Amino acid sequence: MAATPNPDLLQDSPEGRLPVIGPDGLRPVEQYARPWSGAHGTRIAIIVGGLGLSQTGTQKAIKLLPEEVTLAFAASGNSLQRWMQDARRGGHEILLQIPLEPLGYPANDPGRGTLLSSQTAAKNLHQLHEAMASISNYTGIMNYMGGRFLSQADALEPMMRDIAARGLLFLDDGSSAQSLSGKFAKALNMPYAVGDLQLDDQLQKQAILKRLDELERIAKRNGSAIGVATAFDESVSTIAEWVREAKSRGIEIVGISALALENQ
Repeated sequence: MAATPNPDLLQDSPEGRLPVIGPDGLRPVEQYARPWSGAHGTRIAIIVGGLGLSQTGTQKAIKLLPEEVTLAFAASGNSLQRWMQDARRGGHEILLQIPLEPLGYPANDPGRGTLLSSQTAAKNLHQLHEAMASISNYTGIMNYMGGRFLSQADALEPMMRDIAARGLLFLDDGSSAQSLSGKFAKALNMPYAVGDLQLDDQLQKQAILKRLDELERIAKRNGSAIGVATAFDESVSTIAEWVREAKSRGIEIVGISALALENQ
């Protein structure tokens, strides 16, 4: 059942079937959330993104990563519904990654379907909905790049309003210091979270382990922490090993919705 969408939470549109809040008020962020203990000990959410771009990389991530790790699928990826079903059957919570305009665009290009601050809100929402319809059973949206888009209030607000109205969370990966996503999330009273650390900016096992240990220190200090990574082989194998050890130390690895829902 985990891989089967709730038909009450889907709406037909010109772009395809889009997530919506159900007639009884049930939201996708609640329907597709990974259960957790409810105990407020030390909690860590780890999100591994870029799934769907490489068949072998996606397969490996779904197979090797413990089910507590949240998986983020790139909207421009391939065979997303099939991979989503595999991930959901494996127990993972999932997000959809939307490409947003970075600084230095178009020399720095996130790929097809990128939302741009120079485009009309209607055009950006059309592209957002096309991406949203490519997959189902996700709890929310995560940015892919977006240093410029996230800092432009006129461009960002319509996107955030649409995500909130559909009962989804928004995860800001934390890469843009000028991001206004938190401001809009608070105003819209929507589930929201921001990444504390990029775990694999250096693709080397010891460097990734060092970042994971730093993430654990943040979580012990603040009660929770969020780490973001990409589905590179080194990242997947190192995170999988670390998560198993962290659980033995009494740390609870939770889906991102467990932390985002507390912030609305």
